[in-house]
Amino acid sequence: MELDRLRRFRRDLHQIPELDFDLPKTIAYVTRELESVSERANRNSTGRSIQARATVFSPSRSSVCCHFDLGTTHATAIRSDMDALPVSERTGVAYASTHPGRMHACGHDGHMSMVLGLAWWLADHLDRLPRSLLLVFQPAEETTGGAKAVCESGVFERLGVDRIYGFHLWPELPRAALASRAGALLASSREVSVSFSGRASHIARAEDGADALEACCDFLGRAYASMDECRLEEACLLKFGRMEAGEVRNQIAASARLEGSLRTFSTTMGRRVSAELPRIARDAAEPRGCEALVSLSEGYPPVVNDENLYVRSREWLAMDDIELKTLPEPLLIAEDFAWYQQWLPGMFLLLGTGTGIPLHSDRFDFDESILVAGLDVYKRLVMMP
Repeated sequence: MELDRLRRFRRDLHQIPELDFDLPKTIAYVTRELESVSERANRNSTGRSIQARATVFSPSRSSVCCHFDLGTTHATAIRSDMDALPVSERTGVAYASTHPGRMHACGHDGHMSMVLGLAWWLADHLDRLPRSLLLVFQPAEETTGGAKAVCESGVFERLGVDRIYGFHLWPELPRAALASRAGALLASSREVSVSFSGRASHIARAEDGADALEACCDFLGRAYASMDECRLEEACLLKFGRMEAGEVRNQIAASARLEGSLRTFSTTMGRRVSAELPRIARDAAEPRGCEALVSLSEGYPPVVNDENLYVRSREWLAMDDIELKTLPEPLLIAEDFAWYQQWLPGMFLLLGTGTGIPLHSDRFDFDESILVAGLDVYKRLVMMP
């Protein structure tokens, strides 16, 4: 019964993938389910000893929340992302995307299904909850960070939320295995763009030009060497995946541009590298008569699990024979769940699919029975005082 419901949610949502904040069908689906849940929850609490009220609302653009208000001072939040990716699906499944060029290739359909499944379970078990609960469905995890808008809405302060949990399906873990770690789990991610402006000249008169491409290449070597030194202190990564320069083969390049990504696990290292890159760019540009400009996006902070919440949650899960494996090292991927952890203690967990099919692949898929394992974890966590 439970698996059937989770499978239905997942397959319905898998067929209607939408991007960024533009999620009309997804929002309508989630809202419809949550409104049915709230009606059931309110009906179940009428005339009983518990004083509970369930309401559905949107605290920020393209987000949907369901608040189970038990009248307690504090509340727990559970978060799911809703957006998909601009990927053309090649799984061949009967419930494949009906939106060309869009696919739930990162498992957000599974994330939504687990939280919707939790909502339906809650409707019949409110008398067992020790505290109020807020379910959060957010947009734009893959793009601009829809989590930040939810945080800035003030919903957590208004409803007394003092902890938050979230999941991500993870292909590299065994099927249904649960893993996380205290402290840094996932990296901060910032987009890096470096532009060099020089002066064009024929290569036979190179002395008349200012070689932006040469400055760009010098910068690249210096920047990578600097990151090697930083890695001696803590894990971090700077890589450039795109370079563009010049117009023709026999002319000194008047401009050059690099685009890449910076990943760090602490704000201290992030600030250090952010300050270092402009200096390295100037040192590469000025001797060649060029100018340099370095820009870094705001990006996402690192996902850092609250150590006290991690220890308490792990012990609480173990009491119900749910094993939480500890990852030995943080991972260099990024997740906008980090924004929630800037506001309140949070814990992010990984749930194994066991397939090895990577996230963002056009063939990404998973055994839907793992959603039951994830739901069981959520059921246990919302019972923690």
